[in-house]
Amino acid sequence: MNETAKSRFFLLLSLLLGFLVASCSQGPQQDPPLKGAAIGGPFTLIDQNGKQVRDQDFAGKYRIVYFGFAHCPDVCPTDLAQIGQALRSMEKSDPALAAKIQPIFITVDPERDTPAVLKDYVAAFHPRLIGLTGSPQQIADAAKRYAVYYAKEPTPDGSYTMNHGRILFLMGPDGAPIAMLPHENGAEAIAAELKRWVR
Repeated sequence: MNETAKSRFFLLLSLLLGFLVASCSQGPQQDPPLKGAAIGGPFTLIDQNGKQVRDQDFAGKYRIVYFGFAHCPDVCPTDLAQIGQALRSMEKSDPALAAKIQPIFITVDPERDTPAVLKDYVAAFHPRLIGLTGSPQQIADAAKRYAVYYAKEPTPDGSYTMNHGRILFLMGPDGAPIAMLPHENGAEAIAAELKRWVR
């Protein structure tokens, strides 16, 4: 693991520990777990319809931001399915609250994940899920802003897969980080955490 990867790993580890400590503390939590963290920022990417999208296009919306890739065999579809289930649950119980949330999937595999590929891919999980791609440099810049590690790894068949960080970020209407959603605990836990922070 190179120095950049190490620094990102330790940053995410410290954020996760802070999140866990905050979650285990007694009494009402006043501040979001990721308040003040250097996560997020401006980006310019292309959505699944071939339209240029900037981070400020989502101003006023809470955002679930997740990095992955369409050829991911298990982790990405599992996490995206849970996001979709959590949002559908909220759309039934509190549609006004659910409407304030924009789910965003950013590929770490721009070589294969064209807008056309992403259009078919994201449609399988939730109708409002936006898929974003771009040039390798644009993706690298976005991943760096979110402290997300990723790397291309060759496979025995001569192709490749992508190793990447597995984090669901909840960002506020102003683009500031709020929390990491508990994907490891299922859709109900994600929905509960969304209801905790979305106003």
